[in-house]
Amino acid sequence: MDWIVVVDDDLMNLKIAGRILSKNNMRVTAIKSGAGLLDYLRDNRPDIILLDIKMPGLDGFTTMEIMKEQMGNQDPIPVIFLTADDNQESETKGLKLGAMDFIRKPFVPEVLVLRVRHIIDLVRLQKNLSAEVDRKSQENESLSLHVVQTLAEAIDAKDTYTNGHSGRVAEYSREIAKRYGYSQKGQNEIYMMGLLHDVGKIGVPDAVINKTGKLTDEEFELIKKHPDLGHRILKRITEMPKLSVGARWHHERYDGTGYPDGLAGNEILEEARIIAVADAYDAMTSNRSYRGILPQEVVQREIEKGRGTQFDPVFANIMLQIIDEDTEYSLHEK
Repeated sequence: MDWIVVVDDDLMNLKIAGRILSKNNMRVTAIKSGAGLLDYLRDNRPDIILLDIKMPGLDGFTTMEIMKEQMGNQDPIPVIFLTADDNQESETKGLKLGAMDFIRKPFVPEVLVLRVRHIIDLVRLQKNLSAEVDRKSQENESLSLHVVQTLAEAIDAKDTYTNGHSGRVAEYSREIAKRYGYSQKGQNEIYMMGLLHDVGKIGVPDAVINKTGKLTDEEFELIKKHPDLGHRILKRITEMPKLSVGARWHHERYDGTGYPDGLAGNEILEEARIIAVADAYDAMTSNRSYRGILPQEVVQREIEKGRGTQFDPVFANIMLQIIDEDTEYSLHEK
């Protein structure tokens, strides 16, 4: 049973959250202050903490700062901040402290349950992946496709507005590689790389990924960390070393203005240059929080415009060939 600690100085909020979560088979511990939480954590380790921001004495931000110092090198406990305000400054501060998400008050039962379960599942999956990597490394075996697909589905689940993004990017990447002349083994490798290109988004708060408005500079910096985080997650899989560099370099641009390393041209791993085109195509042909699927002619113009700047022109041309053949415009999010 998942164990949730709810911290709020308002007794009614504690009762409401406790009732909602308990009805959904979660163990709930209610605490009325930040100081009380810090004392409780000396001998207890719940699965997740729901922490109110505005409290007398220690507020939520100060409580989290002390909690991180108190836990030292232990794995952090996921924290979701509770807030009655729609305050961008508070949200930015919370994300910088390492919060996984925000939940607005008054509580919407379905949203509260879904977000809590989502964060718990993501953290658990990340731990399971690490354990799986260790086990596979010891056995000197390749990471199974089943584990990769499961992880890719969890990554996609973080984004409310897309469904199956990683799988489609993997399929498009494999088709581009096939047309370019990759062997069957090479096609399989780039398919796996495509499935895991966004694995680093596990570490990006849902509140940032699903934000409907324009990102702040601080939020965009959080998004830009996902290639490096993905690289660090995957680099221990020595049987497939390209998995990690594919995750790291899929946001590099052919003209050198991308991130995280500012590589240009052939400095970028060839598979990453392929995935970059496939990723951009799927982004334009999927529903987003701020727009729907773009018309095919618009997508085609954007790929053409990006040849030699955003994209390797060779792989952009192959993608354009695929678009020309897709006369019914079937290659998009269903």
